[in-house]
Amino acid sequence: MSSDTHTFAEPEPRLLHRSIPAGEARVAVFNRTYDAPIEDVWDACTNPERLRRWYVPVTGDLRVGGEFEQGGMMPGGVILRCEPPHLLVVSIGGGADEIELRLTTEDEGSTMLELEHATTIDQHEILGTMYDAIFCMGGGYYPRLFALDLYLRDELPGDYDPMTFHQRPDLRPVIDRGSAAMAALLEANGRTPS
Repeated sequence: MSSDTHTFAEPEPRLLHRSIPAGEARVAVFNRTYDAPIEDVWDACTNPERLRRWYVPVTGDLRVGGEFEQGGMMPGGVILRCEPPHLLVVSIGGGADEIELRLTTEDEGSTMLELEHATTIDQHEILGTMYDAIFCMGGGYYPRLFALDLYLRDELPGDYDPMTFHQRPDLRPVIDRGSAAMAALLEANGRTPS
């Protein structure tokens, strides 16, 4: 993996609020532009063979209304909407969270990816402890968005394992910056991570 992770154009997260079927949710929003056509970014984000390379393995009934499983400790979910190559909406964790992926074409064939993760996480229990996952989102999404960038440029190292990305010393600065960005955002919005 590139040792130059400090130059990665990391997204500035935003925090919104909206209702989802599980209740009122806090929404972490991440934007990132990729130097790839929208069809390639869409395929990298929805094709199980490509997802397993940079994200995690995803299996199941991959159509609207279908249930899917994600590798590792990530919760499975249901596909709510799919409008290729622009919109994918899924619920995870029994409906307590919703993730919305939106893609738009930018200048010169690049693609803007906007990821919204709406969570009612205060109702969740993870690993036996209450956990503020919206704080963790930056630490998890930043390196994954970085891995997608490397993958689309065919620069993702052959030894990259999306199931153990958090153990890579070269990704630690990206994880730390993502977590710090989310912590600052939550603090600015009058909430400290639990």
